[in-house]
Amino acid sequence: MFESHFQTFSESADPSHGKARLSTLRAEMKMRGLDGFIVPRADEQQNEYVPPCAERLAWLTGFTGSAGTAIVLAKKAAIFIDGRYTLQVRDQVNAKQFTPVDISEASTNKWLERNAAKGARIGYDPALHTRAQVKRFAAAAQAAGAELVAQDTNLLDAVWADRPLPPLYPIWVHPKKYAGEDALKKLVRIEKALSGINGLVISDPHAVAWAFNIRGQDVAHTPLPLSYALLVKGHKPRLYLDPRKLNAKTRAVLDKMCALHAPDDLLRDLREAGEEGLTLRFDAATASEKLVATLEQAGGVADVGADPIALMKARKNKVELAGARAAHLRDGIAVVRFLAWFDGASSSGRITEIDAVSALETFRRETGALKDISFPSISGAGPNGAIVHYRVTQQTDRRIGRGFYLIDSGAQYEDGTTDITRTLCVGKPNAAMRDRYTRVLKGHIAIARAAFPKGTTGSQLDSLARASLWEAGLDFDHGTGHGVGSYLSVHEGPQRISKMPSVPLEPGMILSNEPGYYKTGSYGIRLENLIVVKQAEIKGAERDMLDFETLTMVPFDTSCLERLLLNRFEVAWINDYHAHVRDALSPHLDRKTRAWLKEATAKV
Repeated sequence: MFESHFQTFSESADPSHGKARLSTLRAEMKMRGLDGFIVPRADEQQNEYVPPCAERLAWLTGFTGSAGTAIVLAKKAAIFIDGRYTLQVRDQVNAKQFTPVDISEASTNKWLERNAAKGARIGYDPALHTRAQVKRFAAAAQAAGAELVAQDTNLLDAVWADRPLPPLYPIWVHPKKYAGEDALKKLVRIEKALSGINGLVISDPHAVAWAFNIRGQDVAHTPLPLSYALLVKGHKPRLYLDPRKLNAKTRAVLDKMCALHAPDDLLRDLREAGEEGLTLRFDAATASEKLVATLEQAGGVADVGADPIALMKARKNKVELAGARAAHLRDGIAVVRFLAWFDGASSSGRITEIDAVSALETFRRETGALKDISFPSISGAGPNGAIVHYRVTQQTDRRIGRGFYLIDSGAQYEDGTTDITRTLCVGKPNAAMRDRYTRVLKGHIAIARAAFPKGTTGSQLDSLARASLWEAGLDFDHGTGHGVGSYLSVHEGPQRISKMPSVPLEPGMILSNEPGYYKTGSYGIRLENLIVVKQAEIKGAERDMLDFETLTMVPFDTSCLERLLLNRFEVAWINDYHAHVRDALSPHLDRKTRAWLKEATAKV
């Protein structure tokens, strides 16, 4: 990492503490008259990356994944994870204290319904759950004859003696040369989108950052200022953040467009809005039950639904798209330098997963423009590559030997956010490895080449990425693509490509294209580029059509290909893509790396 405050809580999470910490929590439950307590992996704004003070699940269980929930009852406890973390949870959590449960086999709600005793009081922190989550837990508790009970303060906070303080890092203005639009114009657009309601509570800090053109350092890997905002028609926008994070210059810019308030003032203002009988929109994905209930209890009307900012933010403007292209050119140069280095270094059999991550981050740092990595790099050799969200540690670090090596990484630059995965082969792959690799690449190409009518959703395209794998009785247990922000979150909604329902794809939306295959205990394959939706130019088209432009500029490892599985259109796509990468990057590379790239992009 590049700044000490970017260190995540995972380094201090320890499953060996599970028994003692679980006992302490149960003692607190008993003192409050509770028979259970729900511990989500969440902060008050449902962020993917949370500050160390909000890593309650990791502190309690040792699990450091980005999604999970623990339910602690008096005599049993379970931790719920999805398919990405079935291997990771075994390594990080003491199964004698917390039973790992895959949510595909039993949801948190079903488990609670089956295991809560009749008459039990199950506690939860309304600041850490959305309304929809609370409704599901309440229904499960009721079905068991139990009761869901809101707590004024979090039980974990009461027993976590050395809990870190909330972050207090500077907030700065994101310049128009990167944002492409003045914040005042954005705020006017947002207010115009509020049809039939009095205002909007902006609880998603990504939306706050986008709307007010500000960035910060409160969480790792995403330049977020933890903050809220309240827009009420006819009134000056209100921005809630710790004033100690502002220097004179940033304060002067913000004072012109909004009224600045301390974070604690939001509950007061919601009560006042409720007393006036206002109807306010709350973001269903990020607004806590505590915020929603505060307005309602004061007499207001909570309209819980989609935050209109999400779609505005997803549709990148011309300046943001130009920035994304510049960022990917810069990033491509760094990654190709890494690949050329790796090609020589890996043959020694002495470099490790951590060595590779360090090298790649060094090449990115040498661009002079790197602000942070966009997520913890996934560097998996052999069987570690089969762990979808594997994160290498000193304990798990493997030497990179013969076989597949998977590197999934990204960067934060002021003009754009990147995310790329390449699977590399050290030595000669066997027939099965070539088959799987080629099928994954065929799925990647199918998405990259897709043309589709306006109104098409990512869920309608998802099967294109899986078809070749399905033909061989194979699949992967994650989405094909997620949205990506502009110097914001590397995982941005509402756009995505997955089996799950999603919004229609629109021009300017940036997504990942990352099909994969994972053979537990052996290797993993994932091939990822970022793509942007654009208008398609199809001669004679009778519909308004869209397609994708590929932003990432890094070659694929063609030594892994089974040429007979590729059709002529796929071969043409690979050769055209590699020619584009070679032409774009070569002028910026030294002679040795340029020669490596020429060979790596030779026609297949």
